[in-house]
Amino acid sequence: MDSLNLVESFAEFAKQKGIDRPTMMRILEDVFRTMIKKRFNSDENFDIIINVDKGDLEIWRSREIVSVDFYEDSFDYDENKHIVITEAQKVDPDFQEGEEFSDEVKIDDFGRRLVQTARQTLIQKVKDLEKDLLLQKYKDIVGELVSAEVYQILPKEILLTDGNGNELILPKGEQISKDRFRKGDNVRAVVHRVEMAGSNPKIILSRTSPVFLERLFENEVPEVYDGLIAIRKVVREPGERAKVAVESFDDRIDPVGACVGMKGSRIHSIVRELNNENIDVINFTDNIELLIARALSPAKITNIKLDKDAGKASVYLKPDQVSMAIGRGGQNIKLASKLVGIEIDVYREQGEQEEEDVDLDEFSDEIEGWIIDEFKRIGLDTAKSVLAVSKDDLARRTELEEETINDVFLILKKEFE
Repeated sequence: MDSLNLVESFAEFAKQKGIDRPTMMRILEDVFRTMIKKRFNSDENFDIIINVDKGDLEIWRSREIVSVDFYEDSFDYDENKHIVITEAQKVDPDFQEGEEFSDEVKIDDFGRRLVQTARQTLIQKVKDLEKDLLLQKYKDIVGELVSAEVYQILPKEILLTDGNGNELILPKGEQISKDRFRKGDNVRAVVHRVEMAGSNPKIILSRTSPVFLERLFENEVPEVYDGLIAIRKVVREPGERAKVAVESFDDRIDPVGACVGMKGSRIHSIVRELNNENIDVINFTDNIELLIARALSPAKITNIKLDKDAGKASVYLKPDQVSMAIGRGGQNIKLASKLVGIEIDVYREQGEQEEEDVDLDEFSDEIEGWIIDEFKRIGLDTAKSVLAVSKDDLARRTELEEETINDVFLILKKEFE
């Protein structure tokens, strides 16, 4: 194989792998210098000229012209560093002792075996570089949404390929329990982690990560993508239930309504992607009591006793609300605790009076609608449920002023006098 074919074949192979020109030149020079060292023991007095576009390769050796006596008598004579004057003058009679003599070393001078080794080394270096580039590419997008095609289904994992044919792995533990994929299916997931398995990069995807749900919201809700709505926290029981706390930076935008969409249009596409995982979208607040009440929705809370030092909250509900607060298999209370970051204990209210109650909506002619909605957000939708909570607790759990709460109490108490 001549130098033209060697460089051309390597350049074509490197371009197919997406290797840039400077890197390609560096690899070529490194390999040829290694080849020179193997053939001549040193590469110090060699210059390599490479033209990747034309496939040209020139290797020039510089040697000092020495006298016949030095050639015959000196132990320092080295044919790779010195050339006797009689040989130099065969090329140009004007050469003198001490001058520099440059001659080109042909690729054939290295021998067929060494050239073949160089070719294999070039290919291997490109493959190694390709692995490094792949590793770095996916390290840079950990947590980002990707789409890949299923090409092999194994008992413990699914193997997929991206648009460039790179292998991605979706382990069984990172799949939603209801996921059922077939070869050729297009799968969306987030890049969970990237690691080296031996000498090969291993790219792990996930569909169970809370980040996956967050990225789906970014994909489906323009306000989230644009940063007008922030996703403060996501907690999941993958495939079963999830709670998402959202906050709007624009007072004109209802974050929950924007995420759900008209008639649920936005949330439905996310639910379908997650195989009918139930998603509760909650309006985030710094008021812990109010956030707990919202997190335990649809259960309606009567009272909350918060112990911030212990990181616990005791929540009191009517007997018919307890099962809703806990949820199937304890999912609702478990996710609510994770969302708020506080351990929540649920208790039944004791000593409930069985007197007739009145729905808060019945007072809409005396109490403004937004005030009634504020009480409903913390699970208080009847007159007695409001009166059963102390004014201090209501002030802490809602965003109502003390004067407003006093006015509401006066109106509600008149109903039972």
